[in-house]
Amino acid sequence: MSGPAAKPSPWLELIVTIVIPTAVLMQLSSASRLGAVGALLLALAFPLAYGGWTLLRQRKLNLMASIGVVSTLLTGGIGLLALDAQWLAVKEAAIPGAIGLAVLVSARTRYPLVRVLVFNRAIFDVDRVQQALRSRGTEAAFDNRLQAATVLLAGTFVFSSVANYLLARWVVTSPAGTEAFNNELGRMTLLSYPVIVIPSLLMMAGVMYYLARGAHRLTGLELEQMLRQHSAQR
Repeated sequence: MSGPAAKPSPWLELIVTIVIPTAVLMQLSSASRLGAVGALLLALAFPLAYGGWTLLRQRKLNLMASIGVVSTLLTGGIGLLALDAQWLAVKEAAIPGAIGLAVLVSARTRYPLVRVLVFNRAIFDVDRVQQALRSRGTEAAFDNRLQAATVLLAGTFVFSSVANYLLARWVVTSPAGTEAFNNELGRMTLLSYPVIVIPSLLMMAGVMYYLARGAHRLTGLELEQMLRQHSAQR
């Protein structure tokens, strides 16, 4: 029986979803090349194809990949319909904002979304952690830790929402459907990685560390003992 498909390389994802679309938008949007519409369609084709390939390869619905596909389609719609550039900023803010709100609301439920996005079976040996919690009688304390981590996780999406909006409003000012709009969209895409993606990943890592530190204290397990990769090698 074949095992689960290996995760795509983050470098491949960076090249296909950031580098190539940026190059296409900034280099091929002139009337003498592909034109604004042609370059926009080609640039959007790469992240769309990558998102679709990821969903098919994993053979199950992947939340983040699905959101990426929807975001790309919305960007294409704004460009092709020549909507006001402010709608791009609204779209950029709305998606992480909606996720952040959903995460925050879930903190009041029995199933906080931090279990899906951080404390999940792809990263942690959830069964081993839960067994250790039960043996020590610390399940309730860990649930409180999960709720606090959920609020912190929501904060990372709020940061992403605000940063996305401000970046889009600062960089993209030209009418949609023009060469200038494509150039600015490419610049925004390029800047989003150091300005938004990397800080968001660092914040997410901080949430994971907060959760892992609490799990260590409440279970007595070391971090490497809680990780799925270590458990798979035993």
